[in-house]
Amino acid sequence: MQVRSLLLLLALILVAAAAEAGKSKKEKTKKDGSKCEDWRWGPCVPNSKDCGLGYREGTCKDESKKLKCKIPCNWKKKFGADCKYKFESWGGCSAQTGLKTRSGILKKALYNAQCEETVYVTKPCSSKIKSKSKGQFPPLPS
Repeated sequence: MQVRSLLLLLALILVAAAAEAGKSKKEKTKKDGSKCEDWRWGPCVPNSKDCGLGYREGTCKDESKKLKCKIPCNWKKKFGADCKYKFESWGGCSAQTGLKTRSGILKKALYNAQCEETVYVTKPCSSKIKSKSKGQFPPLPS
């Protein structure tokens, strides 16, 4: 009888452990006790310089939180690290300005960031002239 009780108790423990392991990450992270749903998040502020690990502050009614965040060191500083854009190909080189231009359309705004719908970027034209005969060899002398 005791062996049966012990096995039943062991089975219950295993079922409880499996149920806890099956919870989604979202359910596990909501254990902070906050019932507020309208969080306002500030920008990611790096711990040093202008990229790398940092934190972002959020407020909701009279609650506040800090979350860890990371700004990649190759981000487009002009647009902010929380605004993600889909860019077109580079346009042709302008002889007047010596610049190439392309536009980007907003793909995603993270943490309720205020992002422009369309952005334009420029870069200097390459001084190298690319030949169109890639992979071809010059004719052999006769």
